[in-house]
Amino acid sequence: MFEPPMTPQEQRVLGCLLEKQLSTPDYYPLTLNALVNACNQSTNRDPVLALDEAAVLEALQDLRDRQAVWFVGGAGSRVTKYEQRIAEAMGLSVQECAILAELLLRGPQTPGELRNRSTRMYTFQDLQEVDTVLALMGEGDPALVAPLPRQPGTKETRFAHGLGEMPAAAAPVTAAPERSRTAQLEAEVAALREELAALRAEFEGFKAQF
Repeated sequence: MFEPPMTPQEQRVLGCLLEKQLSTPDYYPLTLNALVNACNQSTNRDPVLALDEAAVLEALQDLRDRQAVWFVGGAGSRVTKYEQRIAEAMGLSVQECAILAELLLRGPQTPGELRNRSTRMYTFQDLQEVDTVLALMGEGDPALVAPLPRQPGTKETRFAHGLGEMPAAAAPVTAAPERSRTAQLEAEVAALREELAALRAEFEGFKAQF
């Protein structure tokens, strides 16, 4: 269903539709103008984009071809509106939709970030609930989410959605060989000993003057 991977424009459009359905249901489905504005929001977006109507329409058409979006007409209205259908097609829960929307709109995130940032769509009770949902989303074929290698200096694992190109794996941190570290420490100790000996000699010379 998601081959080839979704483009960044498709990801942004789908993420916005998922987000607005959960956060502002009274204004959903979205008109083209509302969707363009949602795509170009400066809040809750990373990166911030500047898509025009043509780019959004192209993404919508591609998403419809993937059966991830519907084009609908409001009752008594000639204005076409747009809604996501990926939740129905894949049987996604509200929790899964909230996490998927966050990952589509802001890129890879830790479970803690997902819990804090998704409150406008769904309030997770604790991190365990987030972890449980992420585990379920990683069991599909294809998997909707996948863990990324931990970045140097970080403790938490980030998760990315599986609808687009997966982020490049973080370069592994190569530990210095034990012998090299030992040799470096020995050299530092030797330098300190030499410095101490020089200070002692200086002090003895100073004492000799008196």
